Amino acid sequence: MTLSARQQKIRLLLLDVDGVLTDGRIPYNDQGLQTQSYHARDGLGIRLLQAAGIEVGLITGRATRALHHRCQDLGIDLIKDGIQDKARALAEVLAEKGLPQEAVAFMGDDLPELPLVGRVGLFIAVGDAHALLRRKADWVTQAPGGSGAVREVAEVLLQAQGHWERLLATKFDYHETD
Repeated sequence: MTLSARQQKIRLLLLDVDGVLTDGRIPYNDQGLQTQSYHARDGLGIRLLQAAGIEVGLITGRATRALHHRCQDLGIDLIKDGIQDKARALAEVLAEKGLPQEAVAFMGDDLPELPLVGRVGLFIAVGDAHALLRRKADWVTQAPGGSGAVREVAEVLLQAQGHWERLLATKFDYHETD
C-alpha cells in the first residue's frame, strides 16, 4: 500500500511529547520545576486535524502539569502519560477507541517508541529522531521535533484526505483556545 493510501486511512494521530511536541530539552527552574516549550504551529496543526475529525492523543513517558495545561488549551482529551510500556498503552487505546491499527498513526523520536513500529498504520519519526527510528519509520518529517514537525504531518494528512482546501476556505478559529 502506498504512503498516500495509508495517510488517507488515519483517524487518530498519537504523539510522543518530549522530542516531538517539544525539542526534547527538559529545563528546570530554580525551584526545581520543569518547564516546557511548545511550537504554536504544531498547536494549529492539531486544531486543524481536530476540525477535520481526526483525533489527536498522547502516549508519553513523563507526566507534567505543563503538558496537561497544553492539552487543555488544545482540546486533547486522550492523554496517556507516565507510560513505561507504550505498546501496552497503544493496545489499550485501540481497544478503547475501537479502531484498527491501520487507522492510527504514531509520531515519535527515540528508542522507547521502537515497540510501536509495525503496530500502527503509519509510524512517523521526526526529522531529528534517533537514527534507528528514522530507518524503521514509514515516514520521516523534514522538521525536527518541537519545530513544526507535527504541523508538517497535519498538513500532509489533511491534504491526503481532501480536507486541506475546505479548511482553508472555511472561517476557522485559528486561536488555540476557545
